[in-house]
Amino acid sequence: MDKATIAKIKAGSRVKVHEKGGSVFEGTVIARKHGNETGATFTVRTTVAAVGVEKVYPLNSPTILNVEVLNSPRKVHRSKLYYLRNLSARSTRQKLRTKE
Repeated sequence: MDKATIAKIKAGSRVKVHEKGGSVFEGTVIARKHGNETGATFTVRTTVAAVGVEKVYPLNSPTILNVEVLNSPRKVHRSKLYYLRNLSARSTRQKLRTKE
């Protein structure tokens, strides 16, 4: 990944992560940890069949082919959005009104 894409990955962003093997995981970034160092990670959450699914990706992972940032939030007052785990999909959209 390039530095511009890494800078856009922040809490509240909607991303699409392309992994080796052709799988794609799309969801909301709820946390980004450890800045830009080698052990930095970001957590992506989505709902599949009414069950919440989260994946933690290392920023420097060779299994990630590409990360598309679909949109980013206007304003998020927290760096970790763990409270989204307890909200419905509609409530989440209202909390994270995004700019296109």
